Amino acid sequence: MERVRVDLGEKSYDIYIGDGILNQLDQLIGPSEEQGFIISDRNVYRLHGHRLDSLQGYEWIIIEPGEESKSLVRASHVLEQMLNLGGSRKSKLIAFGGGVVGDLGGFCSSVYMRGIDYIQIPTSLLAQVDSSVGGKTAINFLGHKNIIGSFHQPSRVIVDTSLLTSLAEREILNGLGEIVKYGIIYDYELFKYIGKNIGKIKNLDREIMPYLIGRCCQIKGEIVARDEKEEGLRKILNFGHTLAHGLESITNFSKYSHGQAVIIGMYQETLLAKRLGIVDSHYSDQLLEFLTSLGVDLSIGDYPSSQLVDFMLKDKKNRAGKISFILPIEKGRVKEYLLDKNQIGW
Repeated sequence: MERVRVDLGEKSYDIYIGDGILNQLDQLIGPSEEQGFIISDRNVYRLHGHRLDSLQGYEWIIIEPGEESKSLVRASHVLEQMLNLGGSRKSKLIAFGGGVVGDLGGFCSSVYMRGIDYIQIPTSLLAQVDSSVGGKTAINFLGHKNIIGSFHQPSRVIVDTSLLTSLAEREILNGLGEIVKYGIIYDYELFKYIGKNIGKIKNLDREIMPYLIGRCCQIKGEIVARDEKEEGLRKILNFGHTLAHGLESITNFSKYSHGQAVIIGMYQETLLAKRLGIVDSHYSDQLLEFLTSLGVDLSIGDYPSSQLVDFMLKDKKNRAGKISFILPIEKGRVKEYLLDKNQIGW
C-alpha cells in the first residue's frame, strides 16, 4: 500500500493506494461513532457494494448514475435521507463511486449540520487520479457545471485499483484525460512516461497503475497544499477545463464524459496558445499529436461559438469580463491568461 500525504495543517489527510486494499477497511475506516452513510450510484452498488460489507454503523444512500444527479433536487433528497436516518454532527459520510458521487457526497457532507466528516472511496479512474483529491465539492445549476459548491476536504481517500477492472473503455479514456493533464501542467517526465506506456495504461496494467495513480495524487496533493482555495497555483489544474465545461453545458451533460471533454479542451486550448504565440510550435505540435492519438473526436464545429462563449463567460474563475484560460507555455508548465472573447477565435 502506498500513502500520499496532503499537507493542509489541521485539515491534512492521507491518500491510501493499493490493489485490493478494500479488504483492510476495518483498519482504514472502522465503525462510525454515530449513524454513518455510504452514498453510491446504482451501478457501483450492484457491482461493488459487497466490498464494503465489513463496515458497521453505515446506511446506504443510492442515487441514479450520471451527471443529472449533481443537482439541487438530488442533494435535497440525500440530505433528507441523512436527517430521517438519524444523522448527527458526529456522523461520517463515505462517497463510494465516481466523480458524480464524490462531488454530490462531498457537497452534502459540507452543508449537513454545517459540515461532517467524509471519506472518498473513488471507483472510476478519473475520480482516483483527480476529483477525489483536493476538497472541491459541487453540483450543477441551471445548466452550468459545478456552479454551486464548497471547499470541504475529505478526512481520507482510499484508492483500490482493483475496482478499475470493471470499467468500460470509455471510462478508461475518461480518466486518461486527467492523467495526461498532470504531465502537461506540472511534470514533463510524467508526460513522456504516459506516452511510452500508453498501451499498458489503456489495458490497466496492474504494475503501472498504482504508480501512475500515486504520482497524479502526489502532484495534486502538492498543488492543493500550496493553494487550497484556488487563489493562484491551483488554477493550473483547470487546463482544458474552460472549454470542457462549456462543451458539457452546451450539450446538457449528455454527449461527453468529463474526461473526453477535457481532452478536447486541452487540444483546442493548445491550438489557441499556438495561434497566440504563447508556446513554440515544436512543443505544441508534440502535444497536439499525442492528444490526437487518443482517438477522441476533437472538433467543436458543431456548436455555435457564441453559445460556447456565453457558457464560458459564466465560469467562476473569470475576471473583469474576460475568460480565464490555462495555456501551455513550455514543457511541464502552463500559465493563466485572461482573454477577451474576440481573442479566442472559435
